[in-house]
Amino acid sequence: MTTPSAAGRGRLASEVYVTVKRQLLEGEYAAGQRISVEALKVTFGVSKQPIMDALRQLASEDLVEIVPQVGCVVRTYSNEDRDEFFEMFAVLEGTLAARAATHVTPELVAKLEQTEQLVSALIADSNLQKRANEYRRLNRTFHELVHELAGSAIMSNLSRRLWDMSDFLVNTSGRDFPYGTATGERHHDHEAVIAAIRAGDAANARRLMEHHIRSTKSLAT
Repeated sequence: MTTPSAAGRGRLASEVYVTVKRQLLEGEYAAGQRISVEALKVTFGVSKQPIMDALRQLASEDLVEIVPQVGCVVRTYSNEDRDEFFEMFAVLEGTLAARAATHVTPELVAKLEQTEQLVSALIADSNLQKRANEYRRLNRTFHELVHELAGSAIMSNLSRRLWDMSDFLVNTSGRDFPYGTATGERHHDHEAVIAAIRAGDAANARRLMEHHIRSTKSLAT
């Protein structure tokens, strides 16, 4: 058997990392669930090393824990942890929305509206899992456009990692496709934020976005 080069191991680990992270963020694992290294080896047809490299990277992002004598498990957070996280997240996203309202451009507002048209159409989809996963993707697009309007690279880069944690907390809660059941309410919130940004109303954009993010906590419990 040929031993993979360091570059080859890195590529394999990256493939495992991307796939398992997507599964975590889409709710294919529940909090506290064990992730089998042996099963991943079979699924990806690779040795243990790239699997462990990928899991260590996910552990560094606080999505999984590698527990001696136990293995790898999906990270579990307390209600207090969730409360603190969403409060901090709400303040950051609210600040970005307020900045977006003071840097508004017709082109980016049009892109926000186009994204929400897709979310609106999604509400009628009867496939709950598909609706949840597609909403998660469109939701990221919506907030990335708000970040682009805000024009703060530092806050935007920080927020991207926080969005991973938000999706993780929601989709490992043990509920069936929370984003799918709440798509209509989430869309309504987005529409209100767009209206405030379009009007250049920074205070209202901040207030509405903070409410939107804080309400996400209910999906994660």
